[in-house]
Amino acid sequence: MNIKKKILLIQPTPYNRDHQLIKKNKLYFVGLALPLLAALTPADWEVEIIIETIEEIPFDTTAQIVGISSMGHGVLRTLDLAQEFKKMGKTVILGGYMVSLMPEEAEKYCDALVVGDAEDIWLELIRNWEQGVLKPLYEKKISDFTSLPLPRYDLITSKKIGDFLPVQAGRGCPNTCSFCSVFCLYRGQYLRRDIAEVIRDIKYVRSLGYKKFLLLDDNIASDEDYMLELVTEIKKLKMNWFSQCSLSVAKNEKLLKAMAESGCLVLSFGLESITQTSLDQLNKKWSVVSQYPALIKKIRQAGIEVSTEMVVGADGDTLQSIHATADFIEKNKILVPRFYILTPIPGTDFFRKMQQEDRIYNHDIYSYNGTEAVHIPAHMSPEELTDAYWSLYQKVFGIWSIIKRTLLNKNFFKHPGRHLFYLLVNLKYRQDIKKGIPPNII
Repeated sequence: MNIKKKILLIQPTPYNRDHQLIKKNKLYFVGLALPLLAALTPADWEVEIIIETIEEIPFDTTAQIVGISSMGHGVLRTLDLAQEFKKMGKTVILGGYMVSLMPEEAEKYCDALVVGDAEDIWLELIRNWEQGVLKPLYEKKISDFTSLPLPRYDLITSKKIGDFLPVQAGRGCPNTCSFCSVFCLYRGQYLRRDIAEVIRDIKYVRSLGYKKFLLLDDNIASDEDYMLELVTEIKKLKMNWFSQCSLSVAKNEKLLKAMAESGCLVLSFGLESITQTSLDQLNKKWSVVSQYPALIKKIRQAGIEVSTEMVVGADGDTLQSIHATADFIEKNKILVPRFYILTPIPGTDFFRKMQQEDRIYNHDIYSYNGTEAVHIPAHMSPEELTDAYWSLYQKVFGIWSIIKRTLLNKNFFKHPGRHLFYLLVNLKYRQDIKKGIPPNII
């Protein structure tokens, strides 16, 4: 009797600070990696995708291969799951940013490790398994970022996810920030997909009944000419979308206007710090703190709302500057702010610098979660940094701050429905913060 070949692909959920699994009734932001891998899997294989944040892991699966992704502070759960499935005799494949940055460690927990991009090696990996010659390591720079199949969205649309799906345009980033995992993997390279293929994917999302999409990209405005051409085509589809890029997009008024007219609702920006010294030391001198308010205002005036991501604990940061960050967020009416403790992720330039200076405070890399200081900052103790981080979150997501950023916003009367939604998002984040859960995976 022929046994059906099956692969189980898992997007793990992180642990909270009490080592409990973070669970949600609904997950708005879902990844694209697993639906794309499913599409690259040979047709004679059955594929199941599990998003652990909103569903349970089927440990009784009949799948012969279990593929587990690794993103951010979810890596610890990734390794725990890998060990569990290996005990059950499954072939375990690991991939994603985090294990790609520390392959020597990740190899201890799996049968095969995919470092970096998987598109050019996935079929080879599957065929090697079928032939009984699976290799322990698969690593190959992507040679052609075009001709990708339509992602298997059908494997996730029935799940409790948001009202949008992810579509990818580019990958990588030309910037060289020392703490960034994207820079470590792509070293300043930015890959672009063929615009016709991106539009094909967006049209497919629309055909599934969705009116919005997330344009997945590490820095969507890296190539301004490419982006202008892309949004010109997106405008024709009459859909709404959001993405992330550098704040410098506000300096290109033509592009910013075209993005807004194409249906862009929100852009997320990695501001990192309100202290210029911190940015300079993180190899982000091109980002100028004094320009932040004016650029944010331009983006909002164009009709695009602003979300931000910032890190605390760089060498230019003080307890006073971290406290002032809350005032910056409130004054600039940042609708959806997120924060992380600057963490020396193994494989990054920042990690090597901290090692050389003997400033690694916590050597247990499996405990690194972005919510607890693991290095010795220049102007405070690790414990003070951790306390300042949580105090920052508590202040930013205080009721009065939430109201000022969402309801007492000049754009409220232009788009009251959207701002009421952002109000609800902020209130949900507030609940999570009280439980010790940072609002980074919703």
